[in-house]
Amino acid sequence: MLPALRNQLQVLIEDSLSEFPLASIQSIPVEVEETSDPVHGDFSSTIALRLSKILKQNPQDIASKICQAIQRNLSASPLKEKIKTVEVKKPGFINFFLTTKAFYDVLYEVFKQQEDYGRSKQAGLPASRQGQKVQIEFVSANPTGPLSVAHARQAAVGDALGNILKFSGYDVTKEYYVNDEGNQVNILGRSIGLRAREILGEMIAFPEECYQGDYVRDMAQEFIERHHIKTADQVHLEDFTIARFGVEYLMAVIGRELKDFGVHFDVWSYQSKIATEKSIENVLDFLEKKEMVYHHEGAKWFKSTAFGDDKDRVVKKSDGSFAYLAPDIVYHKDKYERGFAKIINIWGPDHHGYIPRIKAAVQALGKSGESLEVRIVQLATIYRDGKPLSMSTRRGQFISLREVINEVGVDAARYFFLMRHLEAHLDFDLALAKKETPENPVYYIQYAHARIQSVIDFAKQSKLLPTSAPLKLLKEPSEIELMRQIGVFPDIIKICVDQLDPYTVTSYLLSLATAFHKFYDQCRVVGENLELSKERLALIFAAKVVLASGLKLLGVRAPEKM
Repeated sequence: MLPALRNQLQVLIEDSLSEFPLASIQSIPVEVEETSDPVHGDFSSTIALRLSKILKQNPQDIASKICQAIQRNLSASPLKEKIKTVEVKKPGFINFFLTTKAFYDVLYEVFKQQEDYGRSKQAGLPASRQGQKVQIEFVSANPTGPLSVAHARQAAVGDALGNILKFSGYDVTKEYYVNDEGNQVNILGRSIGLRAREILGEMIAFPEECYQGDYVRDMAQEFIERHHIKTADQVHLEDFTIARFGVEYLMAVIGRELKDFGVHFDVWSYQSKIATEKSIENVLDFLEKKEMVYHHEGAKWFKSTAFGDDKDRVVKKSDGSFAYLAPDIVYHKDKYERGFAKIINIWGPDHHGYIPRIKAAVQALGKSGESLEVRIVQLATIYRDGKPLSMSTRRGQFISLREVINEVGVDAARYFFLMRHLEAHLDFDLALAKKETPENPVYYIQYAHARIQSVIDFAKQSKLLPTSAPLKLLKEPSEIELMRQIGVFPDIIKICVDQLDPYTVTSYLLSLATAFHKFYDQCRVVGENLELSKERLALIFAAKVVLASGLKLLGVRAPEKM
């Protein structure tokens, strides 16, 4: 298994540094990385380049000394069966070339672990974090309209990240926080009420700040029918019943959209139930006793600068109303009280400036700042016919998640929303997402999985099955490359966990599919040589296991026929 082998090489290099003064080198960590080009080996280390700055010696000379020590240590190490050669390349790289046995071990491991291949032990999750309770809160869109593509990207990211964390051994809870109170909900109620009056014959000058999409008119019509309203004067704009109706209506819409998008939440929390006036006052009193809240100009201020924020923040205004931060502090306190050791918030780019104050609040509550991670998901621009589509949620001019699902399907939508680092802006090409050609990455990956199943089904007709029996015949470059790609899957999972970003799985699956298609084009799987056929079946079976696991983590189907 390649990640484990990399770790063994790291120890081997550390043991081979005895010729150098310990005090000089102990501060320099030994790192071993997979190479991007097999010409330079399978693994490489830059330790000599890093030591040269301290030892004031030529890095290539240092690399040669280390390489000689490695060669001596290898002769008495079990690694000698897995390391074919070790070479030094300018300006001081130490490159390791693996034997075929090292790659065969990858396939043995996949056969042993099956769908568990790549989980916690292979991904390097410390035992102390096994089963750690993690809450990941995402989407949490205000119930003021259908989900937009911005929310859709957050949904894809949050759901896939939750899958990966769970796969890696964490006890994960996915949560949606419903902001069912506040100014935006009041505006929603007013918008519905005005449209209802308009439907009932009143001339309305619709305010700019109100929600203007067609969905508001649909809700107004539903409200009229549900409450048997006959005249415009029966619609009272300040009646909170209208806003409450709007929240319930839209949460039902949002729930259906997320379900159809394959996103499941374990918990739906409501601001109205968690951040009550009493609970807010209690937490402010608690912080005031800790001298973290003070009075100034008739308002209550949170001393967030004590924890690195650029200025203190109002939590209770002079008119007695609460600022947005106050209920958010209560909600985060509630999260910790439910036993979560790690909290992950996935927010949109308009919340970037909010991070320091919520981090400060968590620390004021007595929790570690590292226990809260906030990941910002950048916006997505939808392209149709090569042109970007303009969007404005308030004016109702936007592409909804439902429209994307209907146009390109769930699989393509989820994969495309994950195709870039979450902090990078995403361009979503609707035309490309609909193509059933190798240009479309999700089609290309799914086709690899279906193609493998087709070969396995064909082999069964000749009573040939994938086997984990001792391998000895897989030696072609495309076979080695496919085994290499299969072998790095645990590392990919670890990267996603470390970065809290599922993007790497999408690029990895594309590389794995590319390696398979290249192998398939160059090597006949089922041929006259039955032993070779069995080994190649074992190879593609392992590729199928990893493709299926990766697609499942992303929430994308792994079809057996296409």
